[in-house]
Order: sequence, then C-alpha cells, then structure tokens
Amino acid sequence: MQGKTVLLALACAASLAACKRAADDSQTRAAAAPAAAWALDESKLTPVIGFSTADLDTSKKACDDFAAYANDKWLDANPIPADQVWWGPFAALRERSLDVQHQIAEHLAGQAANTGIDKIIADFWTSGMDEQKIEQLGIAPLKERLAAIDALADGAAIAAYLRKIAAEGQNPLFDFAPEADFKNSAQNIAYASQGGLGLPDKTYYFAADKQDIRAAYVAHVAKVLELSGVPADAAAAQAKAVMAFETRLAKASKSQEDLSRDVALYYHPVTPAEADQLTPNFPWTAFFAAQGVALPAMFSLSMPEFHAEVSQMLADVPAAQWQSYLRYHLVDGASPYLSSAFVTEHFEFHNKTLGGQKEQRARWKRVLGAINAGAGEAMGQLYVKLAFPPESKTRMQQLVANLGTALKARIEKLSWMSDATKQKALAKWQTFMPKIGYPDKWRDWSGLATKPDDYLGNALAAEAFNYRWQLGKIGQPVDRSEWTMTPQTVNAYYNPLQNEIVFPAAILQPPFFDPKADDALVYGAIGSVIGHEMTHGYDDQGARFGPSGNFENWWTDADQKRFEALSRKLITQFDSYATADGTKVNGRISLGENIADLGGINIAYDALQMADAGQADPKIDGLTRDQRFFFGYATAWRSRFTPQMEKLVIASDPHAPDRFRAIGAPSNMPAFAAAFDCKPGDAMVRSGEHRIAIW
Repeated sequence: MQGKTVLLALACAASLAACKRAADDSQTRAAAAPAAAWALDESKLTPVIGFSTADLDTSKKACDDFAAYANDKWLDANPIPADQVWWGPFAALRERSLDVQHQIAEHLAGQAANTGIDKIIADFWTSGMDEQKIEQLGIAPLKERLAAIDALADGAAIAAYLRKIAAEGQNPLFDFAPEADFKNSAQNIAYASQGGLGLPDKTYYFAADKQDIRAAYVAHVAKVLELSGVPADAAAAQAKAVMAFETRLAKASKSQEDLSRDVALYYHPVTPAEADQLTPNFPWTAFFAAQGVALPAMFSLSMPEFHAEVSQMLADVPAAQWQSYLRYHLVDGASPYLSSAFVTEHFEFHNKTLGGQKEQRARWKRVLGAINAGAGEAMGQLYVKLAFPPESKTRMQQLVANLGTALKARIEKLSWMSDATKQKALAKWQTFMPKIGYPDKWRDWSGLATKPDDYLGNALAAEAFNYRWQLGKIGQPVDRSEWTMTPQTVNAYYNPLQNEIVFPAAILQPPFFDPKADDALVYGAIGSVIGHEMTHGYDDQGARFGPSGNFENWWTDADQKRFEALSRKLITQFDSYATADGTKVNGRISLGENIADLGGINIAYDALQMADAGQADPKIDGLTRDQRFFFGYATAWRSRFTPQMEKLVIASDPHAPDRFRAIGAPSNMPAFAAAFDCKPGDAMVRSGEHRIAIW
C-alpha cells in the first residue's frame, strides 16, 4: 500500500535500507516499561554482532584502509544472506527485532480472546499467515476498486477519484500530511509534496546507466497489469504509457539530491485560493473538503511546479493513460497482500532487480512488516515490555548528557566561528530534547477494526485509520511527545523542527550499546551515534533551524561562508571515493550525514576522554583505549551491500555506503593517526588543508 507521509529533513543514523519505517486504551505509561506476562525464548533470537580482536585482518594495515582492517575479515566470513540486500550489525539487529516480534505475534495468535492492540496484532498475523485463503482470493479483493478506475471518463472524474482515494489513505500521486510549520514549529500545518514515481528517483527516468532498469520496470508494469486481468498485448502497450506518464512527472520533480540538500523546497506557503489558481484542474479547496479537513488559511504546496504539471496532465493526458497508471499503482501497491503470483512479481522487480536480493524473505517476516506498517507503535508497546531493560535507558541518559557536555565544549572552542554565532549555536544546544527507548505516551488504537481473515482489508483499514489520525493534527499544536520511529526500529534520528534526538529501544543493543562493555567500545559505537544525531542539528540543513525549531538564519554572513567552505571540502573528500566497480560516491547528496559522522565521532571521542580522565589506560586484549574506541566506531559500520543496492544507495540515499563512513570521519582525526601510529602520506591520514574539522 502507499502509506506515505511527509517527513521533512528527518536525519537518521542508518541508511534508508534500515531507516525505512497506536497503542491500547491506556494513553500513558510509567517511566519503566511494565513486565510482560511471559518471557522471550532467547535461543530463537538472532545473535548480536560485537567487536572481537579475532575479526581483525592483520594482513592489512589500519593506516591504509581502516574499514578493511577492522571489518573485511568478518564480512568475508559472513556473506549477505540470500533474503537480504545488505548485512552487518544494523541488519542483524533488525532480524533480532523481528525475532522478538515473531514471538509476540505467535503468542497473541494463540490466545483465545484478544482485545485492544493484542487483537489488532493477532488479526494481522492470523490473516497474513493464512496463505490458502489469500491464494483462493487472487485479485478479487481489488475488483471493486479496479471497476472504479475503469469507469473514469475524463479529467474531472479522475480528480474526484484522486480526492476520494486520498481520503481513504490511498494516494499514489503525491504526499499529503501534517508537519510543523517551518515558521512556527509549535503548530502543525498541511504539506502537499511531490510523489507519483514508481522508480526510486527522477534520475532513473533519464540517466544512460539506468536504461536496463527502465526496461525492466516497463516489463514489470506490463506483468502486473496482466495479472490484474488486462490481456498481454494491451498490458504491454499500457506499460509503455505508464512509463511515459511517470517520465513526464519526473521532469517536473525534484531529485533526491535536491531535496536532501535544500530543505526549503518543502516550504511553499500558499492560501487555498492561490493554490487553486496554480492547479485549476485539481482545486485544493475541493481536496480539503474531501479529506474532511477544515479549509486552512495557509498550507505548504511544496514543489509547486510538480503540482502545476499534475493539473495540466488532468487536462491533456487521455483518460485511458490515467487509468493504466492508476490501475498499475493500485495493484502493485497491494501486491504484497495478494496471492503468490502478485507477491513474486513484486519481489522480482522491487527487491531483486532494484536491490539485488536473491530470495524472498520468509512469509512471517513479511507479515511482521505489514504489522509495522499498519500498527507499528502498537507492536512497539509490547516489544519494550519484553526486550528493553530499564537500566539501558538509565545508562543512555547519562551517555547523552556526557555527549552534550562534549558538544558544548567543542562549540565554545571553534576557531572558525564568531562569538555572535556561537551564542546562537549554544542556545540551540540548550534546547535539545533527547528521547530514549520508547514514547512516554502511547497512541490510542481504539477505532481500528481488524479481522482474522482479511489480510488486505486489515492493511487498508490501518492505512485509512492512520491517515485520519494524521489529518487530525492539521491546525493543532505539535505534540512533542510523539515519535516518528517505533521502539522496535533499529535506527536513530534527529528532527530539526522539534530539535529532538531520538534513540529507539532496538538500537540500544550490542554492538551499538552494551552496558557491560568497556567505555571505549561504548563511546566509539553508540556514543558516535548520539553525537551523530546531535550534530545533525548543525549540519548543512539542520543549521537552518533555530533553537525552537523554526526555519531561520542565525548565522553571520562571514560564518556562513566559512561553514560552506568547510562543507565543500567534505563533499570533495567523499566525491573521491568509489566502489569496486568504479561507481563514484556522491559527496553532495551525503553531505549532511557526513557532517554528522565527522562531528559525532569527534564529540564521542572528547566525551570518552572526559569520562575516563585520570584513569589508567586498561589496554584490553592488547589494544589501547583509543584503539578500541575507533574499533567500536568501525564495527557499527561493518556492512556490505549487494552491488545493486550499493548503486541504489549512492543514487538516492543521503547516506554514503557504510565502508566509506567507516574511513571518512576517522581519517580527519589526529587522534586516529596517533592511536595506530599512522604517518603523513598514509591513506588514513588527511593533513594540512585536506584535514577537515567542522564541529
């Protein structure tokens, strides 16, 4: 299903492969998660991946390629599983999280009379695992919706249909959701932004090296249409029409690189009357009415050129071409919930062709994915009862405080920033809001009706329910207690509009966070993640938001120019990296994450020095404290992607591939060179004007 939301400038620790994402009648909870009535079977959980000296490849040199020295031996011994597109600590913890959720779902499905969130999860699970019934139904669950598309005769009817399905949480064409007003971050407004593309980015429609993927996409569209009941010859012709339709949308769209490096593109405030003038064939006054949302005085019509093009296409694109486009996206979006022919075709293109995944994931994992998409926070409430010890939250709170102290000291000592801008930076530092483990207040899921025998129906019901919940925020004050990620998500994020740093429970496990590990490993791993999220408040986009979360300029002109000059040097550094097949890393699209990595590891290193000040170096396993710190950092980025997924990451993900993250930031640190006795001229030593220090 579509399930889209507008997440503005949400900066995560992990790549989007990991970053890709409400409870019972009780709205609040105690500070500690209540104990579950039953216990997990630890023997059924994926083992955690931690640092071991046995994993070091001593045939290589830390000063030549730290990622190879620290990680390649382990990666060579642990190839990417056939049902994955990448492998490493993030992916392994994601599997461990799924293992916990698997036990929760099976436990609930075995109960006689579930209520509240227990029933929602049990119904999703039972219906999703009933393959026999799903096979019997085939395309039948979509017959009524397909008939509605077949009846569309002109642009006016298509616009009315788009309004109707949007009100049900289905919108293949654009994103519509609440978010904080850029100029008044305490208040939610509506944002309408671009969408509508079946390929990962607009560049896929034009780049010469994506021609094979375009051909595969057309073949995929044709197959989906054929499975939906369109004769083969007609399906092939319609697939070409869908590609032409999306190519026109792509021409009017911004690229992922543009969006990641200019957050202002999301903010284009207009009155509904002004929006109607821009898109006469898709009046926004009618759209708001159809959604049941009071007409606002203002909303953000983000990327207005895109919406203007959609309006024009409603006037000059034949209804038959619209029908092909809408039919394909309806069926393709629903395919994971349909019979095996649809599931297989969806996998062949979206997972195998685009990502290089060799085998379909086990059905139980896919059903858990559906639960997380439809009722993720409900599952999260149960997850933390079983899998998040209270002491982890206590230790994290202390680490966050220590990292915050180190960041403050670094800002105060910056040589390139004036005192005037430093005061503003420190004011922002003072308002950071950390969130750890799970929300203090859970969503209310009453009103979501599910059934134990209707998998697609449950997904559609959850989609509509969540959409209505989102729309209810428009025009209301921002609830700062809400989370964007669920507790069972293995990731972390920074939200500039609330100036908050968030660490879900599932990432607070080894190798990122191990309460039993020595300080060096803890600060190198989770400490760098904490510092990474804090630094996002000061990356090239986060630095455009002030202490309250408002979009504002708090820089002097001279300081802004110095910051931009330093940022360009980091772009140049990452532009110099290339994968094994010669694909160049995009230093611009990954700039924000690279700034955050560089700041994060430096902040974590300083915090370690403060935490262990005056203590003798324990030198564990023959390694010094500083060496273990850097190994803790590198182990966090011990990941390998399929070649296809690596290309996808470089093309559309604001994170560089992990192996470059493992070497990029440390190579700028004199402390790294000292820890491993590296010399000027070594690949891991950047010196003079090539050494980059920002935060």
